[in-house]
Amino acid sequence: MLKEFKNFIMTGNVIDLAVAVILAGAVGLVVSGFVSNIMMPIIGHFAGGVDFADMKVVLDEAIVAADGTVSKPENAIMYGKWVNAIINLIIVGFVLFMIVKAYNKTKTPVEEAPAEPAGPTQEELLMEIRDALKK
Repeated sequence: MLKEFKNFIMTGNVIDLAVAVILAGAVGLVVSGFVSNIMMPIIGHFAGGVDFADMKVVLDEAIVAADGTVSKPENAIMYGKWVNAIINLIIVGFVLFMIVKAYNKTKTPVEEAPAEPAGPTQEELLMEIRDALKK
């Protein structure tokens, strides 16, 4: 069983998949950094200086004790982080679309071999037999 597992792990498909997962993680970090650090400030600038990550609906205010400690934290719906995640998804999807589109352009189209000419149909064979019998 150990030998079979070794053969399975050493096949090209598993190694290719492992490389793809590692690269996907690295690309994900790069794209997330790009979105958070470059795109979101630009979008926030054009949206009137709004930082989407800070947008929220407060359900319960935080309760602060007399000594300044928070006795009950704020309860809020952080929809701005969700907006950031949606924008991140759209940008990642677009980047992956462009990568796949560029990759597909590099592949050479597979030319199909011309189909073999089909033999005579049953009707044609019957007509030939009929014509031969008439002679």
